[in-house]
Amino acid sequence: METENRTTIIKKTVKSGISFGSALAMVISYTTWHSIFWAIIHGLLGWIYVIYFIIFH
Repeated sequence: METENRTTIIKKTVKSGISFGSALAMVISYTTWHSIFWAIIHGLLGWIYVIYFIIFH
């Protein structure tokens, strides 16, 4: 039962992290490029775009 609870917590945390990464990428993209199209593309990339932005900007 303990491992079942841990699995549920991990799944929820990963889902939250992915959602937050996508939202953060979209906000960064829109404020930088002022384009809804690029915000959607970068939102799909999520954390990849956030890390790229941190490294190169």
